[in-house]
Amino acid sequence: MAEKQNATYEQVMATINHERVRFVNLEFTDVVGMAKCVTIPVEQFADCVRHGKWFDGSALEGFARIAESDMYLFPDLSTFAVLPGKVRSVSQARQDLSISEDGVAARVICNVRTPEGEPFDGDPRAALMRAVEMARSMGYRFQIAPELEFFLLRYEDSKTPVPLAHDRGSYFDLSTDFAATVRGQMAHALQQMGIIIDASHHEVAAGQHELDFEMHDVMRIADGLMTAKYVLKAIAAQHGLYATFLPKPFYGVNGSGLHIHQQVIDLETRKNAFVDEQAEYGLSEIGRCFIAGQLAHARAMCAILAPLVNSYKRLVRGFEAPVFINWGRVNRQALIRVPRLGPDAQSSMRIELRCADPSCNPYLALAVMLRAGLDGIQRKLSLPEAMDENLFLQDDTDWIRPRARLLPATLGEALEALREDALIREILGDSIYEGFVDAKSIEWIEYRQQVHSWEIDRYLPVF
Repeated sequence: MAEKQNATYEQVMATINHERVRFVNLEFTDVVGMAKCVTIPVEQFADCVRHGKWFDGSALEGFARIAESDMYLFPDLSTFAVLPGKVRSVSQARQDLSISEDGVAARVICNVRTPEGEPFDGDPRAALMRAVEMARSMGYRFQIAPELEFFLLRYEDSKTPVPLAHDRGSYFDLSTDFAATVRGQMAHALQQMGIIIDASHHEVAAGQHELDFEMHDVMRIADGLMTAKYVLKAIAAQHGLYATFLPKPFYGVNGSGLHIHQQVIDLETRKNAFVDEQAEYGLSEIGRCFIAGQLAHARAMCAILAPLVNSYKRLVRGFEAPVFINWGRVNRQALIRVPRLGPDAQSSMRIELRCADPSCNPYLALAVMLRAGLDGIQRKLSLPEAMDENLFLQDDTDWIRPRARLLPATLGEALEALREDALIREILGDSIYEGFVDAKSIEWIEYRQQVHSWEIDRYLPVF
């Protein structure tokens, strides 16, 4: 391991010298999923790799208590990447450092450790690492391919965000308009940083777009999702646009989801553990148990996967978003969908979780998804019957209700479900659980206390 680390360090230093890097952004993530950064001159990088970089963890909401405020950032050298020019110019403009226009910057994602050198249990990346280690101890590797949806907006009169005036595209529309060009630049910038985008296309709503990530190791994709959020915003800003990952920015149109395709690979056979071509849907018993585990913990996971008040404006009937805790194949409303097998069963077999949205902290979201699935395998949970009816065409009647529980309808309901699920709390650990629940409870209480314009418009003329 030491030889591999030394080889990676030598490669990183060679890149720094070749690209004439002057500054390195040390990136990490807070409990609620906001990317954070400490920027250092490149001359300090070697010392940072050896000894870490100190920062005050108590300065971040929900990250660390005052008594444990001293934290250190240790770079994961496998994540080192030079920032593309279009990203660099915007990110540098937001730094408090004086960086000349030709100053090359790079980024590296860091693990947070205590002064004793131990992983900090409040670090979201550490929570995912623990889940990955549990999967490895059971003989599995977890890999995913997310579909990242977002809106490209322009501010009208510097106040109101609206889709581009000429963007009338719909799902998969072939378009040569301005937004398609911007989307292509986004995919290219990510690929320059080693994040492979398999496909990109226009989504259902005006101004809505999607980038599809390649299927890869869960930690690599989690890092890629965090990077994508600021890369897309930076590229959009270059064109006077605003990229938003808000789940439901507009009433009456589809919201933005983060559909996550999942595979579990058997470490011994190196084959997809979900595949049994002789079984129904080609889904193995391991796959059935994994789905059953995620369904069993779905209500509690929802607080992590859909963490905003606004998230639950998306999870409503009529817009191809899940409402019921169910699974199926011919059902775009399903919480978990099992797509049809392609010619290569090993690569095409996956399960798709559809309730997550792009506002989530990907490290925490993927940690609870993985551990919930592993819990299903460990306990050999039974999978209920698939629901392949098109629920979009059905009324919310009594014949549906007994067959599936409902997802939480509000952030408040989701937090209650989270409090009741011992496994999800264990996955998060006390520091993350307490910080997350405190932050989100404050958010929910503030929302409930507000008087919204809908209430005034609806009730004031009458009462």
